[in-house]
Amino acid sequence: MSFGFSIGDFITAIELANKIRKEFVDAPSQFKTVSDEIRGLSIVLQDADVAFPKQELNTDQKRDLEVIDKGCRNVLDELQRILDKHSELGSDCGSVGKRIKRVWKGLTWKPEDINELRSRISANIGFLNSFNGRLTQDNVAKLVRHQEDQGRQTVLDWLTPVDYATQQSDYISRRAVGTGQWLLELAEFQAWVKTDQKVLFCPGIPGAGKTILSSIVVDYLHANFQKDTNIGIAYLYCNFRRQDEQDAEGLLASLLKQLAQGLYPLPESVKSLYDSHKKNRTRPAFNELSSTLQSIAALYSRSFIVVDALDECQTSGGCRTKLLTEIFALQAKSGANIFSTSRFIPEINEHFKNSMRLEIRASDHDVQRYLDGHMSELSTCVLRNSELQGEIKAAIVQAVNGMYVTSSL
Repeated sequence: MSFGFSIGDFITAIELANKIRKEFVDAPSQFKTVSDEIRGLSIVLQDADVAFPKQELNTDQKRDLEVIDKGCRNVLDELQRILDKHSELGSDCGSVGKRIKRVWKGLTWKPEDINELRSRISANIGFLNSFNGRLTQDNVAKLVRHQEDQGRQTVLDWLTPVDYATQQSDYISRRAVGTGQWLLELAEFQAWVKTDQKVLFCPGIPGAGKTILSSIVVDYLHANFQKDTNIGIAYLYCNFRRQDEQDAEGLLASLLKQLAQGLYPLPESVKSLYDSHKKNRTRPAFNELSSTLQSIAALYSRSFIVVDALDECQTSGGCRTKLLTEIFALQAKSGANIFSTSRFIPEINEHFKNSMRLEIRASDHDVQRYLDGHMSELSTCVLRNSELQGEIKAAIVQAVNGMYVTSSL
């Protein structure tokens, strides 16, 4: 243990208890009740020495155990002092070999003194038993929680194996330091964050950095609201290369999974959806996912939905229309805030005609910051010439014309 006490310290108390027990064997009868209490303490200490080293104790538990150990050793030390004061070592000549044993002197021990010592020994036995009981309860609770977590993860993975968190980690890792800050500081963005049921639509030309900005928004939401269990956060990164897993049901299932995993225990509506299909190995229909998603979103006081690259969401089977209808239903019924990006597609623009709108373009500042972080990759002759570096950066900033991806090539 990290604060100077270890389970091994119980060994000292055990050895002292056993030593005292042996020396009480020939003690006057008035000592017998104390001897019985010491025997009980010795047994409990030995049980603790076997059980506790196998446990992972937290700081508070270690501190409690240290206090108990000190209490045990204090009363045992006092008993040892009594032994030393009222007995002396002598030899037993009645046997073939001489044996050293305690010879007790006359001792008048008041009943209240005996009872006080017995009470202290008994209290320490109680403390140890109580500690062990609490530890057992904690371990049972941990086991139950572990089993519940396994069952919980099984249900969530059944909803969809798709994990957008890995994509979020990938995209945010590409962010150059300081880029995208302009969006987070805009009055429109802050109004979207602070006001329920707000929709912020951010169209932009190809390569404007919409996906990186979406990841910055998700990162911002997590940084500011993840610890608040009353606020739900879910996001999608639409990708035309993943259309096989991004049908309407799959996208809805991903939103449901992300909102559900923020709640503990897992809501009954999600468990019921799983139970009704798992046995027959069927998949939930869109309307089932929709109603369950609505019920889960309603459990939060606020929720944020981020959908990147709506233009890459497939249109076959009415997928994109279904998704847009669903996220606007979340806004209307549950007060969800919606943030979405897309290329300039008339059909998509129409859905957001009444929403707050902010065009995405790679700002000169962002391109400049990106280039500053990559100038070290240029040849030595360029690195030696700061004026040349400035000319290169100025030319690139002018050439990209709002296309952040171009500056990355």
